[in-house]
Amino acid sequence: MTQKGKILVVDDDRLVLATLTHGLAQAGYEVIDADNGDDAILLARQHKPELALLDIRMEGKSGFDVAVYLREYCQIPFMFLSAFADEATIKQVKELGALTYLVKPLDIQQIVPAVEAAFANRAKTHAPAEPAAAPSPVAAPVATPQTAPAPASQGAASSTAPVDPLTQNVAIAVGIVMHRNSLDRQQSMAKLAQQAQQEGRSLEAQCERLLNAQEVLAGLGSL
Repeated sequence: MTQKGKILVVDDDRLVLATLTHGLAQAGYEVIDADNGDDAILLARQHKPELALLDIRMEGKSGFDVAVYLREYCQIPFMFLSAFADEATIKQVKELGALTYLVKPLDIQQIVPAVEAAFANRAKTHAPAEPAAAPSPVAAPVATPQTAPAPASQGAASSTAPVDPLTQNVAIAVGIVMHRNSLDRQQSMAKLAQQAQQEGRSLEAQCERLLNAQEVLAGLGSL
């Protein structure tokens, strides 16, 4: 199987980590996994993944710490997976420039479309770039969740998420259609546009409708 891309998955819950790794591998991705922040940084430097999925609350370096390092020294985009959705956490997620934020508990069928959307959006908006020289992970100045600077002030790193990561409805909807119908990005976009035209809606409204339906299904759990 041709690999769709390389993903770093970080979670200190071994069961969650194994589930994510297996599910993403089955979806066609090359997966590198770590159960702590220090190993995650080392693996990111060594393997240069195209996307990172980060749990937030871990012993040692948190997902926020890892995200700062990936943003500052590797220019690797990331998304967060967390059981916490309080106001302070959401604020920090936005400041760090995450592509999106998924609240646990999660099913792999929810995660794969978000990953597909991230790769689709990255392909459109990010040209390949050489990563900046990175210092040793031990000596890296990793910001704490309270002091991490907003991406808008970080030059090249700010390109990871110039908009609210929770409002990229079209990209996420494209990812859902890609996963459900085994289509590529162009075919998925065309399918959404055709449905919108047939039902007399804008593309944005059609994508919002699809996401609302997906959230309702996710809320029902396993039937």
